[in-house]
Amino acid sequence: MVEAMTKIKAVLFDFGGVLAEEGFRGGLAALAAQQQLDPAVVSRSGHELVHETGYVTGQGSESEFWRLMRERTGLKGSDRELSAVILGCFVLRPAMMEFARLLRRQGFITAILSDQTDWLERLDQRDGVFREFDRVFNSYRLGKTKRDPLLFDEVAQELGIASSEALFIDDTPGHVNRAESRGMRGILFENEALCLRKAQEILGI
Repeated sequence: MVEAMTKIKAVLFDFGGVLAEEGFRGGLAALAAQQQLDPAVVSRSGHELVHETGYVTGQGSESEFWRLMRERTGLKGSDRELSAVILGCFVLRPAMMEFARLLRRQGFITAILSDQTDWLERLDQRDGVFREFDRVFNSYRLGKTKRDPLLFDEVAQELGIASSEALFIDDTPGHVNRAESRGMRGILFENEALCLRKAQEILGI
């Protein structure tokens, strides 16, 4: 076990759901509540259309995403108004951000690995997140998401490490499973206290 712990060189953090509250899910729920729409329909449509339109991989547009969301769910409002609700629901988790800073000070490579649109860049403009990490890997710029297991190999290669030298933290079980299938250590985020305890055990800090 000790040997496995000492191998970790990089810690990869999901953004929404780990470093911050899950703003996409929360924002869709807020929009449904505000407009008295079926929350299940709005949530399902949002998660499907962000992929179907290619917006999450940079191959589609925000305007097309919201056009189809209005058509499928009955949402009303301009693109800017609707996106503002989503962005407002991404609230940084101070304990997770401080943990990432601590790891970086201790010599670990730290990176964000997120399935996000260009909203992530707008959040960085608002909160100054990117400067806290060595690298940022975002599906919008990569052209692929964490649904593709090979993405984890490519990220490890970009960081100059073996997959077994990375710890990946995400709140989606499938993403964690795929990372582990490529040799990474994984933590499924459930809450901050449990996540931090597990990470400290794995990293030996």
